[in-house]
Amino acid sequence: MSTEQILQSLLEKRILVLDGAMGTMIQKHKLSEEDYRGERFKDWHILVQGNNDLLSLTQPQIIQDIHKSYLEVGADIVETNTFNATKTSMSDYKM
Repeated sequence: MSTEQILQSLLEKRILVLDGAMGTMIQKHKLSEEDYRGERFKDWHILVQGNNDLLSLTQPQIIQDIHKSYLEVGADIVETNTFNATKTSMSDYKM
């Protein structure tokens, strides 16, 4: 059964719950510039703090823990942490 078929089957039985906001959950961690950079972007030439999509690479455990917390309280579906992972948004960080 494909993912689409599974979702369709579940939707025929009940309403599915999508996860919540990522940005506010990330803010609760009070991450520093260094946290955002991680090892991979430690020498990046401009500030990257606030680039929450970058955390999927530099702080994957935090992102995983946030997704897990939504699943633990009943979410059926979690979205990727890529809300601003576009050429336009990343250009703000020269990426």
